[in-house]
Amino acid sequence: MSLGATTGPHIVVVGAGMVAHRFVESLLSRADDTWRVTVIGEEPRGPYDRVGLTSFFAGATPDDLALDAEVLADERVRLMLGDPVARIDREANAVSTASGLSVPYDHLVLATGSYAARLAVDGFDLPGCFVYRTLDDVESLREFVQRRSAQLGRPLVGTVIGGGLLGLEAAGALQGLDVACTVVQSSDRLMSAQLDLPAGAALRRLIESRGIAVRTGSVTTRLDPDGTGQVGGLEFRDGTYAQTDVVVFTVGVRPRDELARRADLGVHPRGGVLIDAQCRTADPRILAVGEVASFDGMAVGLVAPGYAMAEVAATRLLGGEASFPGYDLSTKLKLSGVDVASFGDAFAETPGALDVVYADPVAGAYKKLVLSDDAKTLLGGILVGDASAYGSLRPLVGGALGGDPAAYLLPDGGVAAPTGDLPDEALVCSCNSVTAGTIRHAVHDEGCTDVTAVKACTKAGAACGSCVTMVKKIVGTELAKAGATLSNALCEHFDMSRRQLFDAVRVSGLTTFSAVIQRFGQGRGCDICKPALASILATLVRGHVLDGENATLQDTNDHVMANLQKDGSYSVVPRIPGGEITPEGLLVIGQVAKDFGLYTKITGGQRIDMFGARLEQLPAIWKRLVEAGMESGHAYGKSLRTVKSCVGSTWCRYGVQDSVGMAVQLELRYRGLRSPHKLKLGVSGCARECAEARGKDVGVIATEAGWNMYVGGNGGFTPRHAVLLAEGLSDAELLQAIDRFLMYYIFTADRLQRTAPWFEDLEGGLEELRAVIFDDSLGICADLDAAMSAHIDSYEDEWAATLKDPDKLRRFASFVNAPATPDPSLAYVPERGQVRPATSEERAGGVLIAGTTLEVRR
Repeated sequence: MSLGATTGPHIVVVGAGMVAHRFVESLLSRADDTWRVTVIGEEPRGPYDRVGLTSFFAGATPDDLALDAEVLADERVRLMLGDPVARIDREANAVSTASGLSVPYDHLVLATGSYAARLAVDGFDLPGCFVYRTLDDVESLREFVQRRSAQLGRPLVGTVIGGGLLGLEAAGALQGLDVACTVVQSSDRLMSAQLDLPAGAALRRLIESRGIAVRTGSVTTRLDPDGTGQVGGLEFRDGTYAQTDVVVFTVGVRPRDELARRADLGVHPRGGVLIDAQCRTADPRILAVGEVASFDGMAVGLVAPGYAMAEVAATRLLGGEASFPGYDLSTKLKLSGVDVASFGDAFAETPGALDVVYADPVAGAYKKLVLSDDAKTLLGGILVGDASAYGSLRPLVGGALGGDPAAYLLPDGGVAAPTGDLPDEALVCSCNSVTAGTIRHAVHDEGCTDVTAVKACTKAGAACGSCVTMVKKIVGTELAKAGATLSNALCEHFDMSRRQLFDAVRVSGLTTFSAVIQRFGQGRGCDICKPALASILATLVRGHVLDGENATLQDTNDHVMANLQKDGSYSVVPRIPGGEITPEGLLVIGQVAKDFGLYTKITGGQRIDMFGARLEQLPAIWKRLVEAGMESGHAYGKSLRTVKSCVGSTWCRYGVQDSVGMAVQLELRYRGLRSPHKLKLGVSGCARECAEARGKDVGVIATEAGWNMYVGGNGGFTPRHAVLLAEGLSDAELLQAIDRFLMYYIFTADRLQRTAPWFEDLEGGLEELRAVIFDDSLGICADLDAAMSAHIDSYEDEWAATLKDPDKLRRFASFVNAPATPDPSLAYVPERGQVRPATSEERAGGVLIAGTTLEVRR
């Protein structure tokens, strides 16, 4: 079978990862309609964010990690997944897939990436041994840990072999799964490729302070099975032995260059397809980008160089001039609670280089700047314990530092950091190779007046997001030079920020969107301001989300009080406060799922999710759950999601307080609380932190002296560690403090701003927040208390209220003349023992789609 020719150039991209996605995006944004691109991926899913893979263990879903689907949905793109390329025929200019499909090309782009290596030792492939590379890897790891822990009846003991950047992320992931983890590193320090000895020592102290053991200078020589054939232990070169239940290898990656080897393309002895500065291989029709490519003797497993190669390859194919400048090896650790960064000539290998070092072992901080011999030019640096200066320093590498180096190194209260402008050539966004000059051009010549516009125009900050603060600073500075200010307008229909609009609605007493936009805005509104106003009105006016005209303001999920899934069906999540549920409650959920053919899944927030419900089935499902005493879990709203807890003093021998009881009390207190973004809380019954409370918007940890309250943490794409707000609180003091914190956040946060960035932007920081909440420094505590009291008093279950209202129930029909009974010609086939329902397209068209579990019989 062969695909036919196209009218214009046909580009075949082998690989469907982040770099392939960037290449297609760059190419098609500039190519005309005659170009055609075929993307062939080995994995069955589309491109996703490998950089944010660890956020999977903090609650992110595969959909959260998915890259912009619109890029590959372009009509010029054909996407082929789950059918890897098996052979390149350079004479015929075609590739063959594993299924036998032949795809011709005018130009071929290899973006096959790399694979995770394992130690070549006995036992490396025992059950319980994993790598940390793909979504399948992390999903399998989590599933194994949960299953094995249940089998053994105890938390597992884990080992991460490899103490680099990825190894520390994997260790944090294991710890989040309640696995007692040890990182084994063969060299004398952690992250030895990025850190010197003192920095490595500082990092080790930080890692060990989080409860992760570190073993350096240890070479693993053998893995042994336990009595059941699973991995059970490791032997080291010095003869010592360690027990383990799970092993994760993070010992590096190797380029996926097997296709190039079989096609007789040039390959470096250490791996990687040889390319020149234009990303061309030995065959002029074939280019290579990303981790599979070897340039100047190196193949590097970082996304930023891959993006740079993708831009070069796209530009060259379009007839432009571009060259790959070489590798930027700057890295920043993404392990929550541990700040580490390394950039430029971190090891001071430049002749005559000078080191300027600040170290505070007690605080766990080590900072080093590497300067030229005249102490004027910044060459590189290392930051451990406090990497807040990374965004300001990395763009300056190779240029003048612009001030006293100590200003960048000293802690708060030291010398004021220099505020000079970055030179135009300074690289602000290494992921997308965006310079300060490019951002300035976007502001002055492209009319970009806010960070969102600059991001859309230049891609600065669109990848890992670590440079967004610097982008915002540059945009604000350039607008000020032009006599303007950085717009904080909610959207084109409201010139106010969300905070200003919140205050305006509160003071005016307006209760509908039409009244608000008539008085404070213009036009008819959009998908930005309407949900924002819906949230504001839910706080100030309250009432059901489907009441009156405000029902039209809601996002899709809020509008039907369920989560829309990618196949067009919905998921239903009843509230299970604190994860505590009776056997009768479990039976009800199980019977509902069975009767309606729903797929069930235990969520990371200690609830049970039921997937695959059709729109018209939702009220019937809710009715069964409500009759059993359950209610909406608000999994669909920008509101309180869950309050996670451990078993606490009720069952655990280490527990010092009733964490389950407190979690239930908090969840029932704040259920239905609408906010600028979703809210997650956690309550741990002791300092062992099994509920991962310090990764939540509000975290509560029990001590002998009372409750410790942490705020401003979150998981997701940019995980943040919560900070300690107060210690030794009584139950009443804790509730009042959380009441005021949440309401102050709801009153003042920006649109879609989570508590972590809101807290960082708060003027006065932690001390000011304490003063507001405990000392009433702004004189608003009575307002905050009253607002929370009004919310608690007015709470009504949205599912139950909908079932009582015939007008609201009319919304839950898939189409006007929907039949009362399902189509009998549809048959559902179980997936892993559970049914996946038909999508709306499958139901309408009756088409059998390859790879799906649905059979349509006519």
